[in-house]
Amino acid sequence: MFETLSDRLTSVFSSLRSKGRLSDADIDATTREIRIALLEADVALPVVKAFVAQVKERARGSEVSQALNPAQQVVKIVNDELIGILGGETRRLRFAKTPPTVVMLAGLQGAGKTTLAGKLARWLREQGHAPMLVAADLQRPNAVQQLQVVGERAQVAVYAPEPGNGVGDPIEVARRSIDEARRLQHDIVIIDTAGRLGIDQEMMKQAADIRDAVSPDEVLFVVDAMIGQDAVTTAQAFMEGVGFDGVVLTKLDGDARGGAALSVRHITGRPIMFASTGEKLEDFDAFHPDRMASRILDMGDILTLIEQAQKTFDEDQAAKMAGKLTSGENFTLEDFLEQMMMVQKMGPIKNLLGMMPGMGQMRDQINSIDDRDLDRIAAIIRSMTPGERQDPKIINGSRRARIAAGSGVTVSAVSNLITRFFEAQKMMKRMAGGMGIPGMPGGRGKSSKAQKKAKKGRRVSGDPRKAALGKAPAERPEDETPKQGGVLGNLGGKLPPGMELPPGFDPSKLRLPGQK
Repeated sequence: MFETLSDRLTSVFSSLRSKGRLSDADIDATTREIRIALLEADVALPVVKAFVAQVKERARGSEVSQALNPAQQVVKIVNDELIGILGGETRRLRFAKTPPTVVMLAGLQGAGKTTLAGKLARWLREQGHAPMLVAADLQRPNAVQQLQVVGERAQVAVYAPEPGNGVGDPIEVARRSIDEARRLQHDIVIIDTAGRLGIDQEMMKQAADIRDAVSPDEVLFVVDAMIGQDAVTTAQAFMEGVGFDGVVLTKLDGDARGGAALSVRHITGRPIMFASTGEKLEDFDAFHPDRMASRILDMGDILTLIEQAQKTFDEDQAAKMAGKLTSGENFTLEDFLEQMMMVQKMGPIKNLLGMMPGMGQMRDQINSIDDRDLDRIAAIIRSMTPGERQDPKIINGSRRARIAAGSGVTVSAVSNLITRFFEAQKMMKRMAGGMGIPGMPGGRGKSSKAQKKAKKGRRVSGDPRKAALGKAPAERPEDETPKQGGVLGNLGGKLPPGMELPPGFDPSKLRLPGQK
């Protein structure tokens, strides 16, 4: 959604990195580019003017002029202002003191209210609540049936006493749903209301009547993030006609330029509370302004990535797998398949990589990633016998042909997977052993063979001074045994004139920076 804006802002900031100080001309040029980038992203003009004026004012202040790195300070200012425009802090749902909490959804037809009702209900169910969906959209054909299907997929109850398709009174349905929720002990009621293709008085009156009938704790305005400037006009009309407490953005995974997200909050003064980023019910979460600003500026979204991992990975299973990875032993193709399935549960690989800082510069490579490649790898591993998964070394030519036929791939694809697995296994063993570097945690010194070879092949120089330095401690005369310890002590005090160590100097007692 924000790819174009992100690319433009990244190029603007990269031109500042070479400058030690920023002149007024540099600041004017930078803010001009930011203004163009925001306008191209369909951000409303009043929002652009306010944003650029604030950035320019702060950029000319002391925080940039006195900064060691002015370019980074400007990025920080833009990041702060983006967070401010997007709402500042994450806004949570307000729950009623006495259940049920009533949440009413309002918005135009086609904004995705019905699907979003199911996503919100599923999200709340995972938070430990018992939500109930209410089918109060009785105008749109099959709206009631759609909500019932969505509710079944989200595993939540649906209250739909009327068939819809123009039959039934939506205000009465909404009013009766509160009593039904109390009777069945549902602590949250989510009311799906009717929309229109455009704003009209009949729709506004019906939404206002439902609001008056149920006195909702939260009225959420659902807006399609792809409609650009029209989002602001629609939001203002709903604000005046019905009023709402928060905004929900849908279709944030689309290819529109994302101006709605940056405009609605500033124009209406109401926070963006939730964001829908895909068609699946799980593609939904609370809206975090700081994380969205970080994504726009190509600084990644590590917190969301960690949260997704925590939801997906079982702690005990992850700890067990981490032990295998760090030890470098007993990591089999079965373990590799298990890890791959866990990662796939977190979502498309492109989305996961997109949350890493700096990935905007590799967008073309990321977009070329095909999740079906993982499915092919899984098919190859599943076509192996348990013994082959445990010990791929036994897989000979005939076995590879059988595995290839079973998984629908070529023999070379099977061979490539096995080869890459062996390489990964070797790398993990090297990492577990400190890469073989002496002194590293788990590192190994010379092998016994190398040590024997070193002893056997030791040469003694013809120079008596060098020969004395080369002798092992046991071979040296007592008067030549070094008094100092450590690396410098091994020189036995035989340093050139003027570089002798002071009397009583013990380098082992030196404390280097960072040492305790």
